[in-house]
Amino acid sequence: MTAGIVTADRVLLGPVGQVIEGGAVLFADEVIQAVGPLRDIVERAPSGAVRADFPGGSVLPGLIDCHVHLVFDAGEDPLGSLSGWHDHDLLLAMAGRARQLLDSGVTTARDLGDRGNLAGRLRDAIAAGHVPGPRLLTAGAPVTVTGGHCWVLGGQADGVEGVRAQVRRTLRDGADLVKIMVSGGTLTAGGPPNWQPQYTPEEIRTAVREARRFGRPVAAHAHSTEGIAAAVAAGVDTIEHCTFTEPPAEYAVGRTEHADGRADAGVPSVAALVRAIADRGIAVCPTLHGGINDLPPHLVDQDELGRLLRQIGDHHAAGVRLIAGTDAGVPGAGFGRYAESLDWFTRAGLAPEDVLRIATVDSARALGLGGRTGRIATGLDADLLVVAGDPREDLTVLRRPEAVVIRGRWHVPSPAARRNPVTSERNPA
Repeated sequence: MTAGIVTADRVLLGPVGQVIEGGAVLFADEVIQAVGPLRDIVERAPSGAVRADFPGGSVLPGLIDCHVHLVFDAGEDPLGSLSGWHDHDLLLAMAGRARQLLDSGVTTARDLGDRGNLAGRLRDAIAAGHVPGPRLLTAGAPVTVTGGHCWVLGGQADGVEGVRAQVRRTLRDGADLVKIMVSGGTLTAGGPPNWQPQYTPEEIRTAVREARRFGRPVAAHAHSTEGIAAAVAAGVDTIEHCTFTEPPAEYAVGRTEHADGRADAGVPSVAALVRAIADRGIAVCPTLHGGINDLPPHLVDQDELGRLLRQIGDHHAAGVRLIAGTDAGVPGAGFGRYAESLDWFTRAGLAPEDVLRIATVDSARALGLGGRTGRIATGLDADLLVVAGDPREDLTVLRRPEAVVIRGRWHVPSPAARRNPVTSERNPA
């Protein structure tokens, strides 16, 4: 693969405060060969290196979306619409959505809800260079109770032995991780509501133990406080949504029921759970996306949204490992709007530099990829994003990617970059 050099007014290495003014990145054979001041990098570049200069711009690590659903179309009923798709056509649509992610500067994404292992097939095609897209980690069909949240994706499992068998099937089919629907949700018609737990603590522990046997992490979809408590106790790696949703008053007298009528007691307080999440290093993905403000009023409870924003700020202050994920594919969550999703972190009171770290360094580490991506450093994969301006001062510049590099491959976002970089196929010295 031909070596490449990208230069800009600043190279943001990833960790807060680490920046090289007037810097450059040299990459070849899919990895970063060197990063430093422009003159030093130019002197090290081999003959024939392709150079792209972005005066006034910034180079930063490629962005990471920790929660997407490539099988969903972001329409009003993404689960219901799946029944009209044949796998062949759906796979093509998923490839288009993956390209939208890449166009928006996302170089790594974690797919947390799949049908028929299509995301795994797309993952392999992208890795082989057959189609453009971000690096994908896939969970296959999420583990859920019969008739539970997202049951149409095919991962239904009941009881300890049922959960164990489904986790084994998921990993046998090539999933990179396990996703378990600890609580209900809002997408599945007739399914348990999001405040209702779907699995007992023992069933969740079984999923975690089985995944650990094969060296795989576990992501827990959990809205209810009771479900979050069980997920924390089981030792999951990430909690998706983590909204601490309580049942309505008429259901909260005496006990909290599971989807099958079971009940548990003795749930720790929210404050105690937040401390436990922080102490155990469990990552939390709030899944607020860029399209929320565009949704019809009946789909957005502004009081609830305000509560979630305060919660994000509180979690950050408490030391919880926040990561970035858009839930792309659910209603209104388009695949090309990743940068807009980051605005919610600033609305929750976080500084832009902290948000950039969450979207790169912290998300990479939470996905077990900290040694490969999420930072700009020698030896890491050449996953880069170039934008005009300085995102530390204005995160909105991330909405207009100038260029993307994915494991050493140049990618020009569609529509074409707003500015044309100066390029050459010669030794830039």
